[in-house]
Amino acid sequence: MTHGRFISFEGGEGGGKSTQVRRLTEALEDKGIPCLATREPGGSPGAESIRELLVRGEIGRWDPMTETLLHFAARRDHVATVIEPALGEGTWVVCDRYTDSTIAYQGYGQGVDISIIEDMHRKTVGNLWPDATIVLDIAVFQGLDRIANRGNGRHRYEEMGIDFHERSREGFLEIAKRNGERCVVVDADRSADSVHDAVMTFIARRFGV
Repeated sequence: MTHGRFISFEGGEGGGKSTQVRRLTEALEDKGIPCLATREPGGSPGAESIRELLVRGEIGRWDPMTETLLHFAARRDHVATVIEPALGEGTWVVCDRYTDSTIAYQGYGQGVDISIIEDMHRKTVGNLWPDATIVLDIAVFQGLDRIANRGNGRHRYEEMGIDFHERSREGFLEIAKRNGERCVVVDADRSADSVHDAVMTFIARRFGV
């Protein structure tokens, strides 16, 4: 049985990741490729419970290291119970956020030593990294404006200060620069159709589908 492919979407708030995850999953399924859309934090029952601890409540309810540990607790459960079994069955997994978000948010954004985050990754999920990562890049103010216009409430990370979001954005761009073999940066400040077209061009070039 062919092993599935693992694709992640990354980027700051308001970049349209959930929309593009859905559209890519649908496009791959239209090509006859079995596909699973999932998200982090979350994606499994246990990880969804931890997600509530991370995205609800006051901004300062956790210190950065505690947040990092919670993210990896959720990730471990998600990988062990959902991602790895799906990949082993030949299903392609399309994930809204993965470890790159922890590096960008808790590392670049909140100051946790990135080497510690990378070590946590190795110790909790081994060497499982996406086969391809799409970073949806948008200016911080534009992304937050999109969120404000949604009118469905904001979670803890969306409420964090502009400086945090600027540092995190730079983190995502630096991650993409350092991992050019798996990452592509896509301008998210345009229509969802245009972004999807750019994503599909990248996926076709990378995987030949």
